[in-house]
Amino acid sequence: MKNKNTTSIHPFEVIIIGGSYAGLSAAMSLGRSLRKVLIIDRGLPCNRSTPKSHNFLTQDGEAPAAISELSKKQVLTYNTVEIRNDLATSCERHEDTFRVETESGETYLGKKVLFATGIKDLLPKIEGLSDCWGKSVIHCPYCHGYEYHGKKTGILANGEAAIHLTKLISNLTQDLTIFTNGPTDLTSEQTESLGQRNIDLIETPLKTIKHQEGYINHLDLEDGSIVQIDALYARVPFQQNCKLPENMGCELNEHGFISINNFQETNIEGVFAAGDNSSGMRSLANAIAAGSLAGAIINGQLCDEDFGSPMNLN
Repeated sequence: MKNKNTTSIHPFEVIIIGGSYAGLSAAMSLGRSLRKVLIIDRGLPCNRSTPKSHNFLTQDGEAPAAISELSKKQVLTYNTVEIRNDLATSCERHEDTFRVETESGETYLGKKVLFATGIKDLLPKIEGLSDCWGKSVIHCPYCHGYEYHGKKTGILANGEAAIHLTKLISNLTQDLTIFTNGPTDLTSEQTESLGQRNIDLIETPLKTIKHQEGYINHLDLEDGSIVQIDALYARVPFQQNCKLPENMGCELNEHGFISINNFQETNIEGVFAAGDNSSGMRSLANAIAAGSLAGAIINGQLCDEDFGSPMNLN
């Protein structure tokens, strides 16, 4: 690692901060347009604990790391794209150029910046939960639900979030229990509706998730009771994985995602966002689609600037 006092400046047309699926997808669009692109990534994708990825054509059931490795290999066949294993520590605008500094002491300049930085899940402090995250404690029925269809299934959520997940998951299993992990926020009408569908509701807090290498055996509750389940959906809060967009003035929406328009643009001219940091549809396929669009729009804007007049996208 270079000393932070090292002064070296590297110019690019586009700097992509975050090199998982959205970032790599954008880089491919840009690389195929011969744009000089830098990806800065420290190699810690949010789905790194998940053994298999699903619901993505041609790669259903493949390990996320294998998909990422193949993606990087293909993106780097375009020799205008580079990847640095580093952490971006600052991003500032200086007139019509963005200046990005990294943990290793490097400085990069770019005309456009794309944040593909993902989000960080804030997991409840329940013993065993983090060990099972992405394996048998899961967040998305589209990503993981089929593998547990017909199994004993729990939902760790409360209020409207619990009802939303219940509607989706009840199509996959008839053996369903909601764990509110404390007093319920459900209305009496909602509780009655669950009872009519034979969906159990347990308010007793969870103490421990007993598991074997991340796969649930049973749940221990605070009152000493034991509940046998095979999978537990958990609706957990999150925060932005990277604070740089907010530090630059990028707006967040009411759900905590980076606000973007239909072209992946933030409220700051020249700054884009794609992937989990800016979308509630949290999936590999969606991240790749968003990255591909961002790359195309960024390239289009660079072309506009070269010609001095904008293209008509309507």
